[in-house]
Amino acid sequence: MGWHRSLYTFVVSFFDRLKSSLQKTKDQLFGAFDEGTAAPEALGGTATGTATRRIESLDALEEALITCDVGVAATDRIVEAVKRKARRGDDLLPLVRAEILAILEGAAPPPAQGGTPRVVLIVGVNGTGKTTSIGKLANLLKQQGAKPLVCAADTFRAAAVEQLEVWTRRAEVGFVRAQPNSDPAAVVFDAIQAARARQLDPVLVDTAGRLHTRVNLMNELEKIKRIASREVDGAPHEVLLVLDATVGQNGVQQAREFMKVSGVNGIILTKLDGTAKGGVAVAIAQDLRLPIRYVGTGEQIDDLVPFSPREYVDALFEEAW
Repeated sequence: MGWHRSLYTFVVSFFDRLKSSLQKTKDQLFGAFDEGTAAPEALGGTATGTATRRIESLDALEEALITCDVGVAATDRIVEAVKRKARRGDDLLPLVRAEILAILEGAAPPPAQGGTPRVVLIVGVNGTGKTTSIGKLANLLKQQGAKPLVCAADTFRAAAVEQLEVWTRRAEVGFVRAQPNSDPAAVVFDAIQAARARQLDPVLVDTAGRLHTRVNLMNELEKIKRIASREVDGAPHEVLLVLDATVGQNGVQQAREFMKVSGVNGIILTKLDGTAKGGVAVAIAQDLRLPIRYVGTGEQIDDLVPFSPREYVDALFEEAW
């Protein structure tokens, strides 16, 4: 029974961290709601006196969703669903919750497994928490039973390599680095060969912090992808874009640009604990149809959790009934 209890504690701790990280977003969102008498007149009805959650107006709901960075498209969808489905005296929170869940579950699933070792490219601009997220992801995958190898392919920023090496030592996972100014694609090649020889899987590749306007860096990324695909069937199997939740809709625009040039098929959403803009997860799912694979919930090595749409809405709406 001991391992069952350990697994339960592990899952609960993930949920608790997610819930805590969404607290600011929660506070922002539920400013639109009030506990008391229903206000169906805001929906075109008349007051019934039923004790329930209420929205002072659909305008208030719309404003709260936009403030949480849910985005215009997702906000319009949620408000229209509430307007269409609500009846006089209804508790409106379940309607909002259900529509958010539907949006999140509508994002594309992660890609199917290809050859081995699995190759995962981590991309994003500097300052998003990319390097630390790779260390946290390596630690998480190890806890789940995998044997990850981290590849430092950001060879032009020595500090990035050193920082990543510190994180991989904390996680106690494999690490491949090269001399400064080496060809990043060559480092990725070496990492794949090392992973095969040492039976490690997956290979997590840290790439240089890129702005989508820097053509030479994007060409470098294309070369990395070409080398990886030559060495392993289906590689890179995932291209995960690290986005800073605190930048809200600007992050959605970043994602659009990276999708055009790097084949991004998943998101790591960082700094969720430091923002009231956690609704950007909904905007990503609605606007980009990209799955959020992991979220950052703090600064410690175990503060990265797998993203689950249902756990996200449970954490966001818990204690709101």
